[in-house]
Amino acid sequence: MEFCFLRCLLFVVLTAWTFADDEQVTLVSELSAKPAQKLSKYGWYGNVRLQKFHIPEETAIARWLFSVTKGHNFNCGQHNVTIHIRWGAPPVINPTGSSFPNSTHWSPGLSLVLLVTSHSSTTFNVSSPASGDWFIAAHLPEDDGRIEQKGFPSCSYFFQPQLSIRRVVDTPILQQGTVLKQTAAPDRPARLKFYVQEFTSSLSVSVTDCSSEDGAAGGNCSLVLKLGSTSPLYSPVTVSCSGIKCTATLSNPPWDTWLRVVVESGKENRTVSFTIISNSTARCKPKSVTLKADDDINKFHGNSIYSNSTLAGNSTVDTDAIGFGNKSMALLTPLSPSACVWSFPVFYEEVDILSLRFTPVNGPNVSVSNTHPSMLTYPLNTQATGGTLNLQLTLNVTNVTLGNSSSVVACFSPWAPILTLNNSQPCRSGLHGGYGLSIDVSAPKAVIRLPFPPSTTWYLTMQLICKSSDCGDTSVVSVVPEVSISACVEDCGTYGECRLLRSHSYLYAACVCKAGWSGWGCTDDSSAQSYLRQVGATLLLTLSNLSFLPAIVVAVKRYYITEASVYLFTMFFSTFYHACDQPGVAVMCIMDYDTLQYCDFLGSICSIWVTILCMARIRDTFKYTLFMLGTLLIAMSMQLDRKGLWNLLGPVLCALLIMVTTWIYRSVRRRHCYPPSWQRWALYLIPGALCALIGVCLYIFAETEDNYFYTHSLWHILVASCVVFLLPPKEKDREALGWNRGWSWTWTWSWSWRPRVCGYTLCESGKDELYTVT
Repeated sequence: MEFCFLRCLLFVVLTAWTFADDEQVTLVSELSAKPAQKLSKYGWYGNVRLQKFHIPEETAIARWLFSVTKGHNFNCGQHNVTIHIRWGAPPVINPTGSSFPNSTHWSPGLSLVLLVTSHSSTTFNVSSPASGDWFIAAHLPEDDGRIEQKGFPSCSYFFQPQLSIRRVVDTPILQQGTVLKQTAAPDRPARLKFYVQEFTSSLSVSVTDCSSEDGAAGGNCSLVLKLGSTSPLYSPVTVSCSGIKCTATLSNPPWDTWLRVVVESGKENRTVSFTIISNSTARCKPKSVTLKADDDINKFHGNSIYSNSTLAGNSTVDTDAIGFGNKSMALLTPLSPSACVWSFPVFYEEVDILSLRFTPVNGPNVSVSNTHPSMLTYPLNTQATGGTLNLQLTLNVTNVTLGNSSSVVACFSPWAPILTLNNSQPCRSGLHGGYGLSIDVSAPKAVIRLPFPPSTTWYLTMQLICKSSDCGDTSVVSVVPEVSISACVEDCGTYGECRLLRSHSYLYAACVCKAGWSGWGCTDDSSAQSYLRQVGATLLLTLSNLSFLPAIVVAVKRYYITEASVYLFTMFFSTFYHACDQPGVAVMCIMDYDTLQYCDFLGSICSIWVTILCMARIRDTFKYTLFMLGTLLIAMSMQLDRKGLWNLLGPVLCALLIMVTTWIYRSVRRRHCYPPSWQRWALYLIPGALCALIGVCLYIFAETEDNYFYTHSLWHILVASCVVFLLPPKEKDREALGWNRGWSWTWTWSWSWRPRVCGYTLCESGKDELYTVT
């Protein structure tokens, strides 16, 4: 839940601008803020803190305030916080400079670098921002690989973005062919909007009759005419007007949306009056259809095998085109004189979270001609922007012979289709860029992958292009377009894992790589571990647990059977946990990973708990009661927070307190130091304590991702060695006190039972019974 999300309409009139026709434009203020989040060093996209803001229509100015605060007062040095901004989808970033998978296209967004000491802030202003969702991502520099134990104090930085906008509530609307009288000042530009209908191929906005308030005209009138909105990747079309008339033209404008028109005055301290008029052209008129939808529904159910499918596409265009389907060849229905494109309806199926599949209704094959382009429409909602948009075109050459001089040219573009296709013209609309593809007999397949695609309608247009003037006998070919949304690029490959992430209610996915592989799809092997290194790391981490065998033997020989059972439990689960925890391909899991991790952590802490209590030499009743009670509490704490610092410190401190208390009590009672032997201190306790101290220092301060396999293996060996040193010797009266419970140690194990009762303890009297005979 957001800590505070303020969408406060203040509805306070900031200023009223009076035009020549006495119309007013009113601005209102809106504020929104996101809760502060702790920043992390960048290792993969999951370390990025992602925030989503929504900018409404007709926003004149947007101003972001980015604040970064240090969480602790101790010296952490200076760090750079990188902030990425993108409109329409989360930013695709590459701080490590790793390579992307093949056929993956991405454009870097706007990045800001903020130097942080204790508290720093910066602002980012956008005039006439594009409406919709804006995404802010922030992170610290690249991770150095050091493993930080949870709970220890570390340098922490908190990032909080805030947004303030000024929105126009009564923007004048430009109508087709209607003249409007407007005025513009240096600090008060004229703001208008024009609705671009579907199938609009071009539009123009003209400014005429320009004059200044002081009566100057002609060349003295200076205006700047802008069409479109501003975003980090796209800028509006700008025309500078120096006379009394100028025109801005936009080809292939975005369909079914409001287009922003801003006229600014270049005169200082002068208000400029002008008239403005707009004109749009629809070169491709839709073919009229009847009001009956039965044919489309029957066609949809006849070709669809899915139950949860939604039809996408424009049914008002010429949709009588017949796809190839299972036929060897099909002919396209002739277009009407006013139409210039064949449109194929598409339905999409929601397979899973961040998983969509688009399929043409008439079958997988789509007919492509050399006379007019074929168009398919793919609408993407906001929920689909957190995945990867995949497009694969395959030329069907089974029934058609295509010459080497012919190819199919395609353009995959957002917001508006590109209806004029050739090899020389770029795949780009008036405001936004697209992605061009080409397939022929020599290369019958083309693939495009787009991480985090913008939320809009995407258009795929295809046309057969012949280098010669005549395509010969082949004027129609079959192409199979496969369009889908997947969570990650190729499921992150062999050395990666696709993980679903969440920022409040927004879901997105990213790859986390392993075994030294990196990149957006875990395909960069520049620092990858070799197979021998992976096998060596697995063997070292697993076989190092065999160092617990001497501790188990010593514990059994000294009749510490319970302690030996705990060590055996720890050795077993630590071995198979590390065999399952390996990042590469040398992995073996005998049960669920979470279960192995839980048992490994539980056994490790319980081993420390029982060892220190055994050193205290308290009565067995109290000792085994503490064994059981401590194990239950440790198991509970493991379930609450498995990697918490106090899960380790709590049992260790409690056990040490009990041990020190009992040792002081014995020292006071016996009037000499306990343990009394200096050999015990010099040869066992001090070496054991040093092993434990060195192991803890390695575990906490020295482990990194690069040296983990040998530093953690050394930790296993040191912990097991300290157990051998610290276990107390067998008590002299252990058998007399009944500690052996019937066990006797010789060269072989033997089981003997001595059924005698002395009080509450099974024991044996050494006295012989005497019988008197009278």
